[in-house]
Amino acid sequence: MPSWPSHSWSSTNGTPAAASGVATVWRWRHRRVVSHAGLATMPRSTSHAPEHGHPSPRQLLRPVLFELGPLEVRSYGVFIALAFVGAWLVLRHELARRGVRGEVAGTLAIMAALGGLVGARLYWFVENSGSTQAGDVFSAAGFTWYGGVLGGAAAVLVTARRLGVRLPDLLGASAPALALGYAMGRVACQFAGDGTYGEPSNLPWAMAYPRGEVPTTESVHPTPVYETLTGLVIFAVLWRLRDRLEPVRLFGLYLALAGGGRFLVEFIRRNDAVVAGLTPPQLFAAAFVVAGGALLAWRGPAALPVAQKPVG
Repeated sequence: MPSWPSHSWSSTNGTPAAASGVATVWRWRHRRVVSHAGLATMPRSTSHAPEHGHPSPRQLLRPVLFELGPLEVRSYGVFIALAFVGAWLVLRHELARRGVRGEVAGTLAIMAALGGLVGARLYWFVENSGSTQAGDVFSAAGFTWYGGVLGGAAAVLVTARRLGVRLPDLLGASAPALALGYAMGRVACQFAGDGTYGEPSNLPWAMAYPRGEVPTTESVHPTPVYETLTGLVIFAVLWRLRDRLEPVRLFGLYLALAGGGRFLVEFIRRNDAVVAGLTPPQLFAAAFVVAGGALLAWRGPAALPVAQKPVG
């Protein structure tokens, strides 16, 4: 197994905080290319890189969907926008069931997207302040999951308070919306080949990303696919239990399941360990699990069942 140099890779995680832009016009002039010796920076060739090991299905790797003259419509922006719409529809539906005006969901979703995008980008630039280029501002890579979580959560909490949305209603409605949005957002990472794939693998479904945003010609774990499938399972569980669990506990279950899934997938990701053999995303994921467990054990006042609440 190759050794991944710490200077070449940090926790770049393609956070699905919508509004990356449906069309990212600029191409990188330099890309990171993974070889068996590790990561090296080299100019991107106009020819297709050779594929080694298991082939990459074209339908699962298409950074540029189509071109309109000089404009490239990139898959990352398109799928992030779809993730945003999916999360917004679920949030609107769930808030309406809890008696919150439908238009509030749009405002919260927009603020979550903007806060998550800014937080993810700023955190990544702080982490990589010595190795970034001007062109990285327009790339599909260069986001951190935990930066997006912090930025998005802060924006939503401030906005919800100003709009008068009760915290339990916000948490209960957000749980399935976040799970679906994350699952759909990882589709963007897969199609773009943004570098969030895992370590080298010989498994039958391992694949290379030779034409990705962060290319590799070596067969690796397609961890965005793993996370999409995990996210969809979590969404299904939350959706089924949303009338049975109190809103705070439902959100606690989301934190525990999402944190646990991310903690496990990090063992086959390429992020560098920082404490006790754990990566930064694992530390955040562990905090999610602890917070989720605390909310699941919460013994606050019983919430009014959703079915008895007015809608409108």
